[in-house]
Amino acid sequence: MKNMQLRQATMADFDQIMTILKDGANQLAERGVEQWQGDYPSPDQIKEDIENGWAYLAVSQDGETVGAIAIVPSPDHSYDKLDGKWLLDTENYLVIHRVAIHSNHAGKGYATKLLTEVISYIKEHRSDIDSIRIDTHEDNKAMQHLIDKMGFTRVGTLHGVYRPDETSYVYELKTK
Repeated sequence: MKNMQLRQATMADFDQIMTILKDGANQLAERGVEQWQGDYPSPDQIKEDIENGWAYLAVSQDGETVGAIAIVPSPDHSYDKLDGKWLLDTENYLVIHRVAIHSNHAGKGYATKLLTEVISYIKEHRSDIDSIRIDTHEDNKAMQHLIDKMGFTRVGTLHGVYRPDETSYVYELKTK
């Protein structure tokens, strides 16, 4: 099976990305996960992702847009208060944020394909990058499982970075 394709988003994709992320928030709410149940990810955040070239759409082999992801360069100040220790003390990292597969396409392995594609691309084309970082809500067991499956190591926690009283688990993957 052909891999997922990533397409860099433009402002013309803004509404579609917001729809995918809102759908992702609804999927989390249905599972009782508090993640994304507020003003994050905000329209301003998504505009910033697009304007900076960080936003991507996940396109399946049949050409259908199934999800969205942001790949953000360092430094990521949301990690300034990490309770833990990075595998690598480096400024040469990328961060994966705002990952969502639309519920119309859930359960088909697209999230695995998406992260596999991103990691492979970074390893093959970004020799300047030493590691990839990602975090997720303490109750988002599905994402934690996916992150573990992708070979990331849990390096610590964040407290109250996205919302007060919210704990996130933080992970890192060496790319070399």
